[in-house]
Amino acid sequence: MTATAKDQPHALAAPRKTITVLDGVSFVVGIVIGVGIFRMPPLVAMNTPSEAVFLLAWLAGGVAMLVGALCYAELAAAHPDAGGEYHFLQRAYGGGLAVLFAWARCTIIQTGAIAYVAFVFGDYANAVLPLGANGGSVWAALSVVVFTGVNVLGTQPGKRTQVFFAIATLFAVAAVVAAGMSATAPAPAPASAGGGALGLAMVFVLLTYGGWNEVAYLSGEMKEPRRDMVRVVLAGTAIVTLVYLAVNYAYLHAFGFAGLRDSKAVGADLMRLVAGDAGAWLLAAVVCCAALSTLNATIFTGARVYYALGRDLPIIRRLGVWDERGDNPANAFLLQGAIALALVFFGALTRDGFSAMVDYTAPVFWLFLLLVAASLFIFRAREPASQRPFAVPLYPLTPAVFVGICAYLLYSSLAYTGVGALFGLGVLALGAPLAFWSRKNPQG
Repeated sequence: MTATAKDQPHALAAPRKTITVLDGVSFVVGIVIGVGIFRMPPLVAMNTPSEAVFLLAWLAGGVAMLVGALCYAELAAAHPDAGGEYHFLQRAYGGGLAVLFAWARCTIIQTGAIAYVAFVFGDYANAVLPLGANGGSVWAALSVVVFTGVNVLGTQPGKRTQVFFAIATLFAVAAVVAAGMSATAPAPAPASAGGGALGLAMVFVLLTYGGWNEVAYLSGEMKEPRRDMVRVVLAGTAIVTLVYLAVNYAYLHAFGFAGLRDSKAVGADLMRLVAGDAGAWLLAAVVCCAALSTLNATIFTGARVYYALGRDLPIIRRLGVWDERGDNPANAFLLQGAIALALVFFGALTRDGFSAMVDYTAPVFWLFLLLVAASLFIFRAREPASQRPFAVPLYPLTPAVFVGICAYLLYSSLAYTGVGALFGLGVLALGAPLAFWSRKNPQG
């Protein structure tokens, strides 16, 4: 029997090619340049032996981002789809693993990321406009509701919002750099005898560079994915790396290496040093801006995998409806928002919602990023004669390095995280029946 439009509502509309290179770069910059640059530098400094190694670690993080992003550029240019990593895993490993990834992304990876960014925004927003003892959680919940609503309205409002916040974030970070360079540099301190653990320093660096992989979810709506994907990757990586090097150099100029190690809130300390308490308040506003940029971009890209999963599994086909009026997966946004709100509530019950969400998401995230990295070898071996609009340079070395980075971060996320990681792995296991069912009942 021929399926009707009623049986397959998602057949009525499909993603339109509306995302430009500027849009793509704004999403990469908006997701990656977030709150980490105001939290992680002292931790990196504590685990590096000198200023030169400290700055080299941040440069190495940019190189690692470029290596991974180049691999993703080949995958996305060859297999453009709104499902992003879900689509790559489905083609490389089959529907069962892809469905398990979609379950993980829907319940752990993306919704957990939305929740922990919301908590950071909430903490700083509560410093600017206090709402009481639980004000941070209230602000976090409100941010999820508001920005889910913005994206439900349509792809165009979501894109315009992202471009605005990405530009605002760059101007705000530039103000922090200017403040650091205007501060009087302290006298050089004696070299430290202990260098900490450079491997642990790179864990913090790579966490700060995290989020670049979301570019894969733009490929299905990019105007010219085969040509423009690599442009987005190269421009986004260059901007992020230059910004991070500039910010960290400004921190060193203002505090010196020893002072940076001793700082507990380096961004706030810098602004307070330059402009007093008013400067610290301004820094809170800067972090809010960066957090909202990351939050909007994460919500925008996250719903695409719900759409891809609903498109492939009739049991949840309502998620596979592409709303023609808003040119977006509206139902997917609503479900994603509901799950993220539930995680905000869960995080509010813990002592530190941000840390709880990082522990919850990290091991599962790096597990599937490792599998995506390995898929590039599978496609090359399975389809040696296929046309590749963009081929990752220095193959197989480049993807092998990417696989090694992912494996190391998977180990680290298991070794250094707490109970939240076990909870995340438990939620992943709950998706196994759905993955098994999808293998027994493949999309016809």
